[in-house]
Amino acid sequence: MPGTARFDTRLRRYPERAALTEALAAQIVAALEGGMRGGGSASLAVSGGRSPMALFDTLSRAPLDWRRVCITLTDERWVETTSSDSNEHLVREHLLRNAAANANFVGMKNAAANPADAAASIWSAIAPLPRPFDYMLLGMGDDGHTASLFPDSPGLVSAIDPLQPPGCVAMIAPVAPHARMSLNLSALLDSRRIGLLIIGSGKWATYERAAMSGPVAEMPVRALLRQQQVPVSVYWAA
Repeated sequence: MPGTARFDTRLRRYPERAALTEALAAQIVAALEGGMRGGGSASLAVSGGRSPMALFDTLSRAPLDWRRVCITLTDERWVETTSSDSNEHLVREHLLRNAAANANFVGMKNAAANPADAAASIWSAIAPLPRPFDYMLLGMGDDGHTASLFPDSPGLVSAIDPLQPPGCVAMIAPVAPHARMSLNLSALLDSRRIGLLIIGSGKWATYERAAMSGPVAEMPVRALLRQQQVPVSVYWAA
């Protein structure tokens, strides 16, 4: 990978999506089992979108003690949780069922009029979860965003500042629905390990651009790829 020698990033490429799903599910299960070792609880933060749907379906059947697993989101659209655009809706439909129906879930949407008004209260609900998160599952957009940290979004500079305390931030997406809630970079990095799930040739091209030199604000996923605090594994299949 051109321009990535200095990054602590492990690339895992699979010939087809089923193999990726099986491998990544096993990695997440192992991380959660590690978090529960000794009688404690484990934590998992997940992104939304289409890419993790098959993974969620597979994880939902994993033979874990899900009562000791806490699940939250990396980001959320500021829509009702019954909306098909809601990440919480996706997680409830595909992950919080079968054996995983017993997991403890903390969402990122409340009754506030906008995410800016809710950021502090949402973080106060997420902060008590076992941290560092045992596994942080992220995706990446065609523009190089991750979670809801979008290029050129108001507040991005503060959101990707690693010196800021972990928390939730209100962000603006370039396409509707515009209002988003997101974990900031410090919260994303408050993890034992990070998995970046990307599917398809278009996302691969985006990843290659992100792995090269250039401003982090131009492609915020670079903040994950360049940091040395948390191991990152990139999972890709066509």
